[in-house]
Amino acid sequence: MNQIRISDITLKQTGKDFSLSFKEKIEIPKLLDKLGVTVIELEGITQPKIDTLRIKSVASTVKNSIVAVPVALTAESVDATWNAVKEAVHPRLQVFASVSPVQMEYLFHKKPDAMLTAISETITACCTKTRDVEFIADDATRSDAAFLYQAIKTAIAAGATTITVCDATGAMLPDELGSFLDTLYENVSELKDVVLGISCSNELAMADACAIAAIRHGACEIKAAAYQINRISLPHVSRLLAVKGDACGVTCSVRTVEMKRIVKQIAWLCETSRSKNSPFDNGVQDEVEDIVLTNQDNITTVLKAVEKLGYDLSEEDGAQVWAAFQKIAARKDVISSKELDTIVASAAMQVPATYTLTSYNITASNTSSSMAQMKLEKNGQPMEGVALGDGPVDAAFLALENILGCHYELDDFQIRSVTEGREAMGETVIKLRSNGKLYSGRGTSTDIIGSSILAYISALNKIAYEEAEV
Repeated sequence: MNQIRISDITLKQTGKDFSLSFKEKIEIPKLLDKLGVTVIELEGITQPKIDTLRIKSVASTVKNSIVAVPVALTAESVDATWNAVKEAVHPRLQVFASVSPVQMEYLFHKKPDAMLTAISETITACCTKTRDVEFIADDATRSDAAFLYQAIKTAIAAGATTITVCDATGAMLPDELGSFLDTLYENVSELKDVVLGISCSNELAMADACAIAAIRHGACEIKAAAYQINRISLPHVSRLLAVKGDACGVTCSVRTVEMKRIVKQIAWLCETSRSKNSPFDNGVQDEVEDIVLTNQDNITTVLKAVEKLGYDLSEEDGAQVWAAFQKIAARKDVISSKELDTIVASAAMQVPATYTLTSYNITASNTSSSMAQMKLEKNGQPMEGVALGDGPVDAAFLALENILGCHYELDDFQIRSVTEGREAMGETVIKLRSNGKLYSGRGTSTDIIGSSILAYISALNKIAYEEAEV
C-alpha cells in the first residue's frame, strides 16, 4: 500500500482575526509533530532576525516530522533559509513559483523563459544544501499546459524530489482534478520518479473530495490544515483515509486516535487572540516538562537548560548565570525551572536603567474596572500613563504600554512569596519577547502589584538597552 504524506499548512494561512504570537508559532508545530503529520510547513523569512529565530526554535523542537520552509528565487534566500532550518532532524526547502501567465507577470515580474531559469537555478542551489527539495507550482490549473510541463521537467532535472501542483482558485471538481493529474503523468514521464503533491482551495467546498480524488489518481502528498481556513481539512481527510484507506490502497501516518484532542488545542490557539483590553497574550497552554538541575550539574548542562527555557544568552551572560547558579546550588540540592528563570532574570544582562519607576496609583474593586496611573522617567524625562484593566496587574501593564506606545509579547508571568508572615516579600518574574528574543525581569516588594511593575520595567530596560545598541 502507498504511504500518503500529510503536509500541514496551518502556519502558512492568514485570515481575519487569525494572528499567532511567537510562542504560539512554536507550540503548534510541537502539537503537529505529536499528531504524526509527515511535513510541517512554516512561513518563510521576511523579517530576518525574528523569522530566523522562529524557524530555529521550531527546528530544535520537532523530532519526527519534516520541517519545510519556502525560499525566494534568489541564492541569498536559499543560504539564509538553510541556516535557519538546517538543525531540524528532517529539513526541507521549498521553491515556490507561479506558473500561470498573469501571476508570473504581476507577482514575480518574469517572462516564461526567465521563470524557468530562476526555477532551475534556485532548486540547484537548494540541492547543494539538502536532498529534500520541493517545487510548488502555484496556480497550476490555470497555467498554459505546455509551460507547466516544462516547468515541472525543469524542476525535476534540477533536483526537486517533490512536485506540488496547486488549484489556487479551487475551481476544479474532483473528477476534473483527477483528469488533470492523469494528463500530467502522461505528458511528464519524469513524475514517476518523484512524489506528486496537491494543494486545493476550498472555494466550492470540494477541497476534501478533491484530495481523495487526487490520491486515487497518483498524488502521494496532500497539503491540509489542522485549523482549516479555505483549505483541505486535515481532520476530514485523515478520517476519510482511516475509513477508506484500504479501498484506495493507501495508508496515512496521522494518529487519528489523538486527532480530536490535538486539533482542539490548535483551534484554541488560533482562535484565542489577544484582547485589546489586556496586555496578556492568550493562547498557549503550557505543558512544559519541568527542568530539574542539581548541584552536580556542570555549566554545559545548566546553559542547555537555560536555552530550553527560550533564552539566547551571550557568553558573558552565560558566565554570570552559571556563577549565580553555583551560589544557589551550594545551598540547595535541587533547582527547578522556575528558580532557573529567576536566576536568569537576576543575573543575565544587567544594564543601566533607561526607565525608572517614579510612582504608581492603583484603584481596584469588585464592582468596577481597575485603574492604574503610572509615572516613569526615561533618561530623566517624566512620562505618565493611565489605563483601565481587568484587575490591578492588567491595568498597570496597560498603563505601561500606553506610556511606551507599543506592546511586547508577554511570554510568561510568575508570582511567588519569598518570605513568610504579614510583611512577606513577593517576587515576580516576567518574560517579555521583542523581535523574537526573550528578556526576563525580576521584581520584589511587599506589594505584589509593585513587584509585578518592577519586574516588567526590569525586562523593559534590557530590551531598551539592547535595541539601542543595534
